[in-house]
Amino acid sequence: MAPLRPTADLRLTPALVIGAAELAWRFSRSSGPGGQNVNTTDSRVELVFDLAASAALPPTIKARVLGRLEGKLVEGCVVIAASEHRSQWQNRVAAQRRLVELLLEAIKPPPPPRRATRPTRGSVQRRLAAKKQRGAIKGQRGARPQPED
Repeated sequence: MAPLRPTADLRLTPALVIGAAELAWRFSRSSGPGGQNVNTTDSRVELVFDLAASAALPPTIKARVLGRLEGKLVEGCVVIAASEHRSQWQNRVAAQRRLVELLLEAIKPPPPPRRATRPTRGSVQRRLAAKKQRGAIKGQRGARPQPED
């Protein structure tokens, strides 16, 4: 997971490490709990990771992540905002954790393709029996009863 120090490198896997220099931080005032303190402190955190220009990820993994996260990217950058805590420090840690979780999910290899199989004879018979029963129920709703087969 994310380190306890928000200024440290992010370790996704033992082989994949995102340097602290590749992460950009922005701070602003948060609109959450905090009373009068919320008007004076910049506790909201935005963590920006330029995925398209990153040298930390190998090209194959970078292409996979770019494809999976293309709807969440802003000009090739992943932007994570955290403002759920009153403390800027806790929001920084939360933003890093969310970035790590997002990237780990996007890095996973694609699942194996599904092999097409035929339905079993029993499942086909059950489906057809259920359809016949449902049709019989609907047939009884008419004005005159239908003769059964």
